[in-house]
Amino acid sequence: MRVLSPAVDLDAFFENLAQARTRVLLLDYDGTLAPFVVRPERAFPYPGVGEELESLMDGGGTRVVIVSGRKLDDLLPLLPWRRRPELWGTHGWERLLPDGSRHVADPGNEIRERLAQAQERARELLRDGARIEIKPAAVALHWRGLPALAVAKVREGAQRAWGELAGAGGVELLGFDGGLELRALGFNKQHAVKTVLSETPGGASVAYLGDDLTDEDAFALVKLQGLAVLVRPELRETRADVWIRPPRELLAFFRRWRERSGAA
Repeated sequence: MRVLSPAVDLDAFFENLAQARTRVLLLDYDGTLAPFVVRPERAFPYPGVGEELESLMDGGGTRVVIVSGRKLDDLLPLLPWRRRPELWGTHGWERLLPDGSRHVADPGNEIRERLAQAQERARELLRDGARIEIKPAAVALHWRGLPALAVAKVREGAQRAWGELAGAGGVELLGFDGGLELRALGFNKQHAVKTVLSETPGGASVAYLGDDLTDEDAFALVKLQGLAVLVRPELRETRADVWIRPPRELLAFFRRWRERSGAA
């Protein structure tokens, strides 16, 4: 575990956590709670992660929120926990509360049509081994596990196929670890975090843990009142305050949070 920002005192953060009446732990999923795998439907959390998060939710005082780029219907089968945290899917376009109520934002007919065009334009890339993922407000192209030459060909083809659509407005083209995504503008992980924090009383202890470039906007917001934590095996350029390696240091972070919050 390494502190990246000279303005951050990690010991002081956990001391304040022990005194806080409200605690919010926001978490990305792929690459943070679970390792990257070629078959995304098999990307289950690291051993011990579910138990640690359930203990935080059972102990009370910590609001656990997962903010994922996955659509909710793909995320839910990976979380067969006794107690489910609050979930945000598709980078903030979907929200599922612990009581089961679900909210899905509508990007509008024009954007849905543009995303359908993106799906059609990318079909030829499937012959090179790429995989298309259709989300409520995005289309993603995955190339994880492909040889380097195939990855380069798929990336170039996707940028060519989707660049014109992104230039027309209303959608943006974003890279992520293992693929490229065309996503409707209006919601992102920062939006999800901002919404959660707006519902949180002042003086709360807050942390956001993520691994990808898509987490950087959430890091920027959380840093204003909490701790931004990069979770990945290798360090990269980031706005995060702290870098931890999964799974050992990730579990150690959860245990320290649990101990300082008084959870069972």
